[in-house]
Amino acid sequence: MRDALANFDAIAAGLDRRPPVLFLDYDGTLTPIVDHPEAAILAPAMRDRLERLAVRFRVAVISGRDLVDVRERVRIEKLIYAGSHGFDIQSPEIRLEQPRARGYLPALDAAERQLHEDLDKEPGVLIERKHFSIAVHYRRVPEGEQAAIRESVNALADHKHLRVTHGKKVIELQPPVAWDKGHALLWLMEALAIDPDAVTPVYLGDDITDEDAFKVLPAHGVGILVGTHEGPSVARYRLADPGAVAHWFDRLLANTY
Repeated sequence: MRDALANFDAIAAGLDRRPPVLFLDYDGTLTPIVDHPEAAILAPAMRDRLERLAVRFRVAVISGRDLVDVRERVRIEKLIYAGSHGFDIQSPEIRLEQPRARGYLPALDAAERQLHEDLDKEPGVLIERKHFSIAVHYRRVPEGEQAAIRESVNALADHKHLRVTHGKKVIELQPPVAWDKGHALLWLMEALAIDPDAVTPVYLGDDITDEDAFKVLPAHGVGILVGTHEGPSVARYRLADPGAVAHWFDRLLANTY
């Protein structure tokens, strides 16, 4: 996997022919990974970069966070926001609540109640309800007890007929619907009438769930993995951390397309 900063000129050569459309994860990409989700605050300098990027390019933030949460953290009206891994999308022009997922809201409500009953007593566990999913964070759980937390959530998912996804020290319950960040990216391209042959879709993300978006990029698209995650990646490029993402944005802003 090549370094996206060291190979910026090669990437930029393609952007001269097809301008970029930017799709960005939030946690671990625009902000550092932290122990508590509430502490992931967007730095003013990063917000300034995003504002300047949005003047020139289409910019979407596709996050596992709840739509309202990620929108309030970024606070740039011109951007496109997709929350709950793409189940919930909003921009100045479009709005989507994944219709097949709505029918599973009662199952999520019941699972949330059961998770609190089962896990509230476990030190270090944080249960985070979003509109279309429930995240169980176990970063602060002792290493030897993390497998039991995952097993408990998996068993509940089977009982409630929900889907399980994994991230960095988080396990999440979602509707069992064929939808993810990759589907959201493709839906956005179509909904916004963006010709994929006329632009370069660029996706930056740090987690296993971002692989779904990397996989749907066209051959000329640019997938950039930020940091590392526990599995293999199909991204062609890598950046070390959100600080390197900021430098990459600076290079992008310094070029004219």
